[in-house]
Amino acid sequence: MPLSKPAKRQHIHTREIRCDAYQREDGLWDIEGIITDTKSYSFDNTDRGHVAAGEPVHQMRVRLTIDEELVVQEAEAVTEAAPFNMCGNIAPDYSKLAGLKIGPGWRKNVFERLGRTKGCTHISDLVLGPLPVTAFQAVIPARRLRENEPADGKRPSTLDTCHALAATSPVVKRRWPAFYEGE
Repeated sequence: MPLSKPAKRQHIHTREIRCDAYQREDGLWDIEGIITDTKSYSFDNTDRGHVAAGEPVHQMRVRLTIDEELVVQEAEAVTEAAPFNMCGNIAPDYSKLAGLKIGPGWRKNVFERLGRTKGCTHISDLVLGPLPVTAFQAVIPARRLRENEPADGKRPSTLDTCHALAATSPVVKRRWPAFYEGE
C-alpha cells in the first residue's frame, strides 16, 4: 500500500544510501556503503565555489571488512564530496573500527571511537545503521544455512533479533521448533 497523497510541496533535498555486501575468496566479507546528498537548487559554497543542483553536497564511501562472526578486520572511509575542504581529513580515523563486533553494543562502541568531533556525521550514519544491517543480511543467511538444524544444540543467533524471529513467533515454531517459546 502506498503512502497517502501528500500536500502540495517542492522537492528540496535527496539523500541516497546504497550498501552492498561481497563474500571474498579468503572467507571474509566486504560490506560497502555510499551516502550521497544532493539539493534541487544550486548554491555558492565558500570552499567549493559553486555547487550545482543535483551535484553531491556530501558523498562518502565506507568499506568494512568483516569475518563470519561480524568482527571488523579492516575499515576504510573516503570523502568524495563535502561542503568543507577539511571534511575528508577525518575519514582515515574510521580504521579505528577494526576489532569491533557488529552486534550488541555496536552503536556505543562506534560512538566512543568516532562520535561527535572524532568523526563525520555522514560517514557515521552509514556505519551506525545501514552497514551493520547489510552485514546481517549477507552473513547471517550464510550462517543460517549451517544453523537451520543446529547440530550442536545451540540457540540460533538470529532468534529474538526482530518481530518475525521472536522465540514466540510462528516462523520460529516452523524453522526451529526446539527453540519455540510460544503456546
